[in-house]
Amino acid sequence: MASEIHPILCIGCPSGCGGEVVVEDGKVTEMRGFTCDKGKAYAAEEVVAPRRMVTTTVRVRGGGLPLLPVVSEQPVPKDRVLDCVSQLRAVELTAPIAAGDVVVPDLLGLGIRFVASRSIGAAGEGYPL
Repeated sequence: MASEIHPILCIGCPSGCGGEVVVEDGKVTEMRGFTCDKGKAYAAEEVVAPRRMVTTTVRVRGGGLPLLPVVSEQPVPKDRVLDCVSQLRAVELTAPIAAGDVVVPDLLGLGIRFVASRSIGAAGEGYPL
């Protein structure tokens, strides 16, 4: 089976070292050029199963603001990010909402919770910044 070589620039620390990941049959077989274990772990995941944190907004009814920013508690598989955002588009909450409240406990069966990243009070009572 032919091997694939993926050049990667690590974003795991301020050094930003670069390297290459060699993949055969969907498995990492060799890593070149990375200067730390953190870089190797990042590069291996990025090539085989990339993940991203998801941040977006959901609608709020009866709140001091019309939209609430939400964030995933863990990274989501990259190929499911748009599915997550699409599902969150249908979510509508009623104020008040506190930062850290669970908005969706298990989106798309991925076992990943989405939480409010700020508080929003009910309309007319102001809202915490």
